[in-house]
Amino acid sequence: MSQYLLSIYQPDGPAPDPEILEPIMRDLAALNSEMQAAGAWVFAAGLYPAESATVLRPGDGGMLITDGPFTEGKEHLGGFTVIEAADLDEALGWGSKLAAATTLPVEVRPFQH
Repeated sequence: MSQYLLSIYQPDGPAPDPEILEPIMRDLAALNSEMQAAGAWVFAAGLYPAESATVLRPGDGGMLITDGPFTEGKEHLGGFTVIEAADLDEALGWGSKLAAATTLPVEVRPFQH
């Protein structure tokens, strides 16, 4: 079994209205339960908006600290799930379900061990 990071990318801006967000959160909770029952779920979390981020850059003689996300863009990392999967195909299957539940793009990436 290998571990994979399923990164969810969301557009910047306010959260969707409750009539849009509530079914998504319900589908996401159901998927997390399915992953847990299958023994695939390790950890999942949502993140505060990108503007809440702080970037640290080591430099000559010190650390440069800047407010905001690492890169400028219209979409940023909004949350993630760490899973255990037998192989990339299984991880892509869980990633597909996560993308369908959230209606957002999901990047699937293996961890190095």
